Amino acid sequence: MPESDEARSYAAALDRAERLLGVRLERFLEPGPGEPANGADFKRLATVHTFGDAWSRTDVLDTRTRALVSVTIAATLGTLEPLRGQLRIALNNGVSPQEIVEAFVQIEAYAGAARAFDSYQVALQVFEEAAKAEQT
Repeated sequence: MPESDEARSYAAALDRAERLLGVRLERFLEPGPGEPANGADFKRLATVHTFGDAWSRTDVLDTRTRALVSVTIAATLGTLEPLRGQLRIALNNGVSPQEIVEAFVQIEAYAGAARAFDSYQVALQVFEEAAKAEQT
């Protein structure tokens, strides 16, 4: 049976997520205990929209710039778990820790010290993980 356009879009989004994050996303998409049946639909739609539609738009903003913008958005919103992923994407795509810290300076000025400081603590953990990974 031929693969549907929807299945191809989902596979392409998963491949892009892996390239950006450096890990396969499937383990995050597995159903959790008590997850409703339509949870899989939500995760598939979000994955296709995020990694298939938004991240593929590199004709105006390159991946590196898009990654730094995404770090800034997640930090400003205070979504600390998604921030971890955005930080990994940024580091995997050429954004330096120094540039990320400068983004936190701007976040502090415009979104507040508490939000920036919380996000910076997450960034320090991700920087440490990245440094350990480079050593192995």
